[in-house]
Order: sequence, then C-alpha cells, then structure tokens
Amino acid sequence: MKNITIRVLLDDEWELYRDTRLRALADSPDAFGSTLEKEKSFAEQDWKRRLARKDCLTLVAESPDKKSCGLIVGAPYENHAGVFSMWIDPDFRSIGLGSRLIKEVIDWATQLEKEQILLDVGDDNLPAIKLYQSNGFKPTGTVGSLPPPRDHIKEHQRSKKLKQRNANKSADTTPASAPR
Repeated sequence: MKNITIRVLLDDEWELYRDTRLRALADSPDAFGSTLEKEKSFAEQDWKRRLARKDCLTLVAESPDKKSCGLIVGAPYENHAGVFSMWIDPDFRSIGLGSRLIKEVIDWATQLEKEQILLDVGDDNLPAIKLYQSNGFKPTGTVGSLPPPRDHIKEHQRSKKLKQRNANKSADTTPASAPR
C-alpha cells in the first residue's frame, strides 16, 4: 500500500470523480443505490454539483502512477454523518486501503462533532461487511433493499459511535481531510 495517497477531490476534478464513480458502478453494481446507466447520463453540471457540496467530503485514493484506486464520500445521513460511494479498485483490495478511507471519513465526522456515523451495506456483500465490522460498525437492526428493479438486493444499516473531540484541543490539529 506504499505510496497510495488519499486526498480531497477538488471542485474542478469532476471528470476524475465521474470516471472513478462509473468504474465503481461497473465493477460492483449491486453495492450502490444508483446504477451505471443512470449516472452515465449525468451532465457535467451534475458531477460538479456533487463535488461543490460543502456538507460533504469526497475523497479519492490514487496509486503512484496517479490512477484512481478508491473512492469514498462522507455526507449527512439523517442527523448523523454517513459513508457513501465506498469503492476500492479490485487490484487494490485487501491491502488496508478501505480502512484508510473509512478512517478519513470518521475523522471528518468527528471534526463535525457528530455522535455517530451510519452506512448501508448489502447483506451478501461479505467483504464490505467484514471491512465495516473491523472498523467498529455494528448492525442497527434497520433493514431495507435497493430501489426497484433491484429491490431483491437486501441491505442493512450499520453504525459506529464516535468519540467526541476534546474541547481543549488546538485548532491546529485539524486533519488535512477536513471538509472543504
């Protein structure tokens, strides 16, 4: 995992975001609420609008040759923070990159003083469930399914309680991945 960098996607990097997201949807269609066909039809402005949201954190992981190899979005989920769009390129799985991305979103949510962070995961997506479990996410008991026509794919919600920041901490300790 050496030399894989994780960074915030900037507003003008919509093409990188689009290309990475479409790769994710093509690779793992049953892991996302949206579909490749739907998002292929998005206009430039749709992608730019997603990146411009100030209440979200969109991170990309890049290999040493600057190829995107991971994606994650931290965004509001009810009154909490949420993990969305989590994806790792198959060539970069099982090396700890997923945990690194999740940790960045957890740090972001902690900075926002959220009490917990939520996510939804497919019941049959055992590698993702194992990843989330190893990062402290526990089932909440809330269950659902993907939107039609894929409503046969069942999913469940997981939650991780967050530690509250020490009020005496210096503002200089803000991680580089704090919201833009």
